[in-house]
Order: sequence, then C-alpha cells, then structure tokens
Amino acid sequence: MASPSSDVVLHVPDAHNPRIDLDLDEFMGTWYVTHSTLPLWKDKKDVTLTYVMKPPSKEVQFEDIVEYRAATAAATASPSRITGVDTLIAPASAAHTPAGQHAQTRFKWRGRGWLVVATSRWQVLGCSADVSAENPHAWAVTYFEKTLFTPPGLDVYARTAAGLPEALVEEIVRKAVALGGDVGVLARAFFEVERSGVERKSVPHTDNAHRIGAVNKIDVLNHMALSPS
Repeated sequence: MASPSSDVVLHVPDAHNPRIDLDLDEFMGTWYVTHSTLPLWKDKKDVTLTYVMKPPSKEVQFEDIVEYRAATAAATASPSRITGVDTLIAPASAAHTPAGQHAQTRFKWRGRGWLVVATSRWQVLGCSADVSAENPHAWAVTYFEKTLFTPPGLDVYARTAAGLPEALVEEIVRKAVALGGDVGVLARAFFEVERSGVERKSVPHTDNAHRIGAVNKIDVLNHMALSPS
C-alpha cells in the first residue's frame, strides 16, 4: 500500500481549468491550518476553517467560518471568528473545461454582515484522494490569489489538531517548492501554526530569511479591528 506521502500531487494555480476533481461534499467540515505562509498566524493558534454546504441553488455555495485564538490565550478561551460565504467559480468559458466536467477547486469568498464588501479568491492546489473528516491523514493545500491590497498566500489543512505525519508534511512542502514561480517562493516561507497541546516541529525546505510577507483576506480583516465572537 502506498504511503500518504507518495500520493502528494500539487498543481500551479489555474484560473480556467483546475486539474483536481474535488468532492465538495466530502471537503465540508472542519479543517485545521497546520502550516502557512501568512505572517498573521505567527502570533495566533488553533486556527480552523469550517465549511458548511448551503442548500442547492443556481450557484454552489458554502459557509466559511474561520476561528483562531491569540497565542497567549488559554486553550479554553473563546476564539475570534470571521464568517463568510464561498461561491464556486465556473470556468470563464466552456472551452476551458472538458465536456461534462466543472471547476471544483476555485472559489470566491465574500464576508458576511458589515464585512460584505470584503472579497477574495482562493483555490485548492492539491488534496488527498479521501478528504473526508473520517480520514486522519486527509490534507489539502490552498492558495489565496493576489488582490489589489494583498499578495498571494498558502495554507496546509489537516483534519485533526495533531496534524499530519512528518513525512507527509515534508513531501507537501517539497512539492510546493518544486512548483516554482510565485508559489515556489511562497512555499519556502512555510511555518507551523501553533495548536494547543501539540508540540511544534521545524518545517523542512523553507527559507524564512527570504519571507515575502504573504497575506490574504484574513490579514485585511484583522486590520479592521476584529474582536472575539
């Protein structure tokens, strides 16, 4: 049987035809951000994203709930929360996607309430074959696109706070660096995000001395004086 690390396949960001067949229903649920290139998470811990599919409509949408605690907060402290809605982005033209298939990996995020004016686009660059919450080795790598106000960024998701096997993390980082270009540069700045009760480890194949300071929607919203929920 192949090891989890032997199945890591990542792709460069593609606005027209993502090459991953992602089962969105299985992708729903809570994910832990175990590694990131986002400076915002340097002084945060217990970062999670919870996705909940909305009822069927003309657009495929799901709730997006980000929660985190300050690094100095107790593990039992109420987390800060950012809520929004993700909408599946269809290909710009049917010519970009093989017949009978639809883009399943690129989304547009919009904030809720007074954050409704905040938007960003993100996509999955790779994931495990089984992304269900029942798979303790499930993983995903997400890429946040550059906006007028923020450069791009990367996150690694896991289904448990304990995170992924060390060999799997090493392979994910190595494959991300190997993509080259902007993503490869970003991947060299990966660091482990603190999780309560989990011992932090060093991240291989990174070069924090050349960090470019990637940020995404969370960085912008953080400057808007978010308070704990």
